[in-house]
Amino acid sequence: MSYQALYRVWRPQSFDDVVGQKHVTKTLQNALLQQKISHAYLFSGPRGTGKTSAAKILAKAVNCEKAPVSDPCNECDACLGITNGSIPDVIEIDAASNNGVEEIRDIRDKVKYAPSVVPYKVYIIDEVHMLSIGAFNALLKTLEEPPKHVIFILATTEPHKIPLTIISRCQRFDFKRITAKDIKERMAFILQKTGVECEEGVLSVIARAADGGMRDALSLLDQTISFSQGKVTIKDALTITGSVSQGILNELALSIINQDTSNALQHLHKLLAEGKDPVRLVEDFLQYYRDMLLFKHSPELDNYFETVQLDDSFEQISNKYETDHIYKIIQILNETQQEMKWTNHPKIFLEVCLIKLCQIENTNTSSFTSDGVIHLQKKIEQLEKEIQLLKNKNISGISKGQIEEHQVKTIQRQPTKVYKAPTGRTKELLANATKQDLLTIKSKWADMLGKLLKSQAALLNDAEPVAASSKGCIIKFKYEIHCKMAMENIKFIEHIKSILFELTGNNYDIIGLPEDQWVEIREQFLNEHKEELKNKVEEDPLIIEAEKLVGKELLEIKD
Repeated sequence: MSYQALYRVWRPQSFDDVVGQKHVTKTLQNALLQQKISHAYLFSGPRGTGKTSAAKILAKAVNCEKAPVSDPCNECDACLGITNGSIPDVIEIDAASNNGVEEIRDIRDKVKYAPSVVPYKVYIIDEVHMLSIGAFNALLKTLEEPPKHVIFILATTEPHKIPLTIISRCQRFDFKRITAKDIKERMAFILQKTGVECEEGVLSVIARAADGGMRDALSLLDQTISFSQGKVTIKDALTITGSVSQGILNELALSIINQDTSNALQHLHKLLAEGKDPVRLVEDFLQYYRDMLLFKHSPELDNYFETVQLDDSFEQISNKYETDHIYKIIQILNETQQEMKWTNHPKIFLEVCLIKLCQIENTNTSSFTSDGVIHLQKKIEQLEKEIQLLKNKNISGISKGQIEEHQVKTIQRQPTKVYKAPTGRTKELLANATKQDLLTIKSKWADMLGKLLKSQAALLNDAEPVAASSKGCIIKFKYEIHCKMAMENIKFIEHIKSILFELTGNNYDIIGLPEDQWVEIREQFLNEHKEELKNKVEEDPLIIEAEKLVGKELLEIKD
């Protein structure tokens, strides 16, 4: 075959050609220059990130005739021989097919022989995690103390499967996924050298589909070039990778924000009819909304977008979305992606997902369950307008007293209703009130507040039970407005009664009183029932015993 795949033709021949692994190549280059070569290395990381290529470059660098060098010269006989595989002292072994004890024992027996052509004998064992336990045990001692002329380089995509006893005897280098930016730069360099023309955006589509692997990216580029007729187009790249164009994603996003389910489903079925993979569609949509979220928070970071090319259409659609709306969409898409892994009908899950997305309300406001809290919010807004009005009139020279007078007049102009306390019901409850009933209510008060919503509990922050009988309870409010808001909200009061019934077993009648009205009604009740209360006190067994101890003259009853 005269034609070779791009990833073979453009395989890295020096550390500078290894894309996106600067943390690895720089360390190895420094070690080569300082002649601090280890006897064993472990290269781990995702597929197509340069592990085996880096191993061969290291083998050439240590055996280069111009050593010590940071990069092989690729001109001497040693470098050329290792590149074309004609030097027997650099041995590449596939552990997936040579994973038995006998193969490793053969290596162990041969390492003691000196290299025949170059200074170092290098064993490159690819996919080393495939070795059996027996094979690892056979390799263990040799790996720890090999002859001075032997270097082991182990490469794997699954380092967690390698015994810790092996890992501890190696210098470990973790190769990371290559960024889309680095992949695009490398592909652009290759296209420039080969003279192939392509539209703007083609490399972005391929780089995203490669998922951090340079070899996968070059394979997709190779396929796209073969598929195209002359100049490579975005349509060609989308067809080969199975990705969705930004225009279609924009249309879908617009249908979702407009809650146009019919239009969204039409676009979806059109994509599925073209052979698009439902799982890939969900992934593309996730990346699209991830880019939208990034754009709304940091528009200057457009270099980090993975799916989107920033244009006017995308900006207009993004401005229609609230951040909370995007969070909900990403959550639903993520759940759908997880569910699609375990089903034979991913299309159905995708259709259901799209219908759900079209039904989400694009709102950023919180819902209030308490009418009183809404009323209070309106009053705050009104007060803020008054303050802003004062600022606009440039009243910085006006005294604090004048401002307060202005606020008082503003409040007086507003028609307000004074809360009228139920005096008769209150006095009736006080006549039957006992300390034990009040203690029962107080002991459950904190539990009751904990069962309320935050907006409801806020109304009772400055309230407390002050009297109780077996049939009712009086709650004292510090502020009249809070008392009015709470007692006029029938649902709120019923909710409190149901919670108290659940906690105590009694169905209490709730009476709310502002602090000043409570003091006034209590005084009236005490004056009206002075003699009756006095007799009750005198008959109290505790009072009688106290009088016996200290005498009636020295006894003062405060409660």
